[in-house]
Amino acid sequence: MQCAAHPSVETELACGKCGTPICPRCLYHTPVGARCRSCANIRRLPTYQISAGYLLRGLAAALAAGAALGAVWGVLLPFGAFFFYGLLVGLGLGYGVGEAVSAATNRKAGPPLQVIAAIGVVVAYLVRSAILASTLRDVAVRDLLMEDIFGYIVVILGVAVAIGRVR
Repeated sequence: MQCAAHPSVETELACGKCGTPICPRCLYHTPVGARCRSCANIRRLPTYQISAGYLLRGLAAALAAGAALGAVWGVLLPFGAFFFYGLLVGLGLGYGVGEAVSAATNRKAGPPLQVIAAIGVVVAYLVRSAILASTLRDVAVRDLLMEDIFGYIVVILGVAVAIGRVR
């Protein structure tokens, strides 16, 4: 017998469903045996199939959650004097944004949603920085963004947690 996809290859293996001759390069292992490509019915998991509508819902949730959590962060812990509490803020921020994106997209997952969740955490940081700049009239937003090491650590931690929620 010759393989249906590779006529130059001899084989004794056939698809368990349709009987088409297949070579070891063409076979797909399934729970019921070796199958050809058409009978294996290979498709992506529904969890990772993300349409444009889901991406927009995820983006809206990330922006809303990021803005709300950033405002809370700016009011409750404005200066980062308490490093331990700042780390807790980063964990909570990432969890909140990631969970909002996950819930808005029907628990879908994948790299595009990871980027959207990270954007939500960065939005939270920018909202917090804007609140700090409005309370500190002598400090420009640019100066605040350039010298805020504590904020960067919190954002990195928050992004890592948010990505983990939609992985």
